[in-house]
Amino acid sequence: MSTTNYPSASPQGAPPKRDSKNLIIGLLAVGILGTWGYFLWDKNKSDQKITQLQTQYVAVDSSKNELQKSFDAALTRLDSLTGYNNELEGKVNDKTSEITKLKGQIGSILKKQRLSEGEKKKAQALIGELNDKIANLEQEVARLTAENQQLTTDKTQLTADKEKLTTDLQTTTQQKDELATKVDIASTLNASNITVTPVNEKKNGKESETTSAKKVDKLVIAMDVANRIAQSGSTDVYVCITGPDGQPVAVEALGSGKFTTREEGEKLFTAKVPVDFEAGKSKHVEFAWKQNSAFKQGNYKIEVYHNGFKIGEATRSLKKGGIFG
Repeated sequence: MSTTNYPSASPQGAPPKRDSKNLIIGLLAVGILGTWGYFLWDKNKSDQKITQLQTQYVAVDSSKNELQKSFDAALTRLDSLTGYNNELEGKVNDKTSEITKLKGQIGSILKKQRLSEGEKKKAQALIGELNDKIANLEQEVARLTAENQQLTTDKTQLTADKEKLTTDLQTTTQQKDELATKVDIASTLNASNITVTPVNEKKNGKESETTSAKKVDKLVIAMDVANRIAQSGSTDVYVCITGPDGQPVAVEALGSGKFTTREEGEKLFTAKVPVDFEAGKSKHVEFAWKQNSAFKQGNYKIEVYHNGFKIGEATRSLKKGGIFG
């Protein structure tokens, strides 16, 4: 029997052991690769979802920012109007009250971190309404501003007119006062034919003139007064008598007193004589001065005043004895 170096052939039905092992390894490798592939695919999908969500978040955030910008722009317009509105003394308070309410509603929505579609739409609608109200407020402010400017113009014109009228009135008043002063001065009575008569009253009631100081009981002063422009009515004439000693004759108990002259200041008067004057006519005035003491020897000076001016004077001498003739 011969021998050979070649092995004998294996039976037909048995698979080689090495091939089974390789098959298992291959299957495991395929499984692992498939798992990793799934993981990679799943991760890729997750990344895509994350990116999509981030994009949506950015879009939502951007949308919110746009709403906030629109709201801020509306508030800026409102602030400028509100400041001017304060100058218009609250004439648009009703409109600003409605705007304040809208501001609060919009602000409450925009405070949220994230907004739903419904909230975004509501915010957009409210901002639109806010802008409409602000536009109306702008128109109202513009109208009130125009009215205010017109009122300012009218006030300026009225002030100028008032100042002119005041100036004219002052000028007219001054002219009137000057005219009144001239009329007042011109209406001062003129005295003429002044006489001073010393009179002795006898026991039988008869009267006679005398120049003897010790016999004189009274001085009768007479004059004619007239003025062409003086108005009719009652006026006072002041008679001032100065005695021989140079002192004013004034007895308070007999009606003497003080009055103010235009040139000499305050002065004592002996008697105030009422005169019923008729315009355009001469009036004869007569007054008797009967004092409560004896008349003295010497010169008696009589001055007559009206309206603060001296309108006449006369002098009468009383002697130690003798009869006036």
